[in-house]
Amino acid sequence: MAEMGEATAADRAVLCIGDIHGYISKLRSLWSNLEAVVGFDSFATALVIFLGDYCDRGPHTREVIDFLIALPSQYPRQRHVFLCGNHDLAFAAFVGALPPPPDGLPFSATWAEYALNEEREGWFKGEGYEAMHVQGRRWGGDIGGRFNPKKGMAYKGSIYDAGPTFESYGVPHGSADLAKAVPDTHKKFLCDLVWVHEEDNVLIDSPKGRTSCKLIAVHAGLEKSKGVEEQLKLLKARNTILPKVEQLSGRHDVWEMPKELSDKSTLVVSGHHGKIHIEGLRYIIDECGGLEQLPIAAVVFPSEMIVRDIDQIVAEC
Repeated sequence: MAEMGEATAADRAVLCIGDIHGYISKLRSLWSNLEAVVGFDSFATALVIFLGDYCDRGPHTREVIDFLIALPSQYPRQRHVFLCGNHDLAFAAFVGALPPPPDGLPFSATWAEYALNEEREGWFKGEGYEAMHVQGRRWGGDIGGRFNPKKGMAYKGSIYDAGPTFESYGVPHGSADLAKAVPDTHKKFLCDLVWVHEEDNVLIDSPKGRTSCKLIAVHAGLEKSKGVEEQLKLLKARNTILPKVEQLSGRHDVWEMPKELSDKSTLVVSGHHGKIHIEGLRYIIDECGGLEQLPIAAVVFPSEMIVRDIDQIVAEC
């Protein structure tokens, strides 16, 4: 039996919030809109899953992480899940907040897979680089202001557009001083990010009525061509000796629903791809993609409603 004030599956709202990328004003507006849409009581007991990529591109990474860290105390009856995005993993790697590899290998063992990109991407070679994961070196590197055809703009410092994150902590892009400027509370937040979240009994309104599903949330998606249990085991282990985690940073094989889940009542929810895409029970919720002119978005279950920061929503009295 649920305790007093605890939401049951029958009345629990589940909110999945797409990539924020350092836009604090968008996050605040979206948060207010979600509360208005869901209603005060349901919002107070909601499960809120953030799909990752809190940093880079936008100017206020520090303020975004402050906002997220404060949520458990401000909304003690909510449950909060903070997924790790590929940008967050790289940020954590640069400031020494990645969990250590479980097998005792040094992070330099991750460099070889990307070695041919080092000169073109201008990897970080400053203080501490010898003990840094490859994604941290790429994140803190200098791409020389080259043009990013996928985003239609010049890179902001590095291949990850990390320049604004450095600046939000008061240091210039590429400075090793960032590790000192980032508060310990922020490092702990980065270190504790989960790579996958599973949730049973998530309700969804379908043409056949309200049904109960299992939800799997992961930043980029699950690989279509690999076994689901194998992938979940990998993600739960958070093995940081991997040079790249396809489920956090892939683009192609993670787009579709894994074959073995196609006939099961399982939602797979991700951000990462710079699009809103819903096909069956596969949800991709990332309308912004880190671009200033586009909104950040969330999906609300069971209604499947898409809510954006730019929506003009008036709360009911």
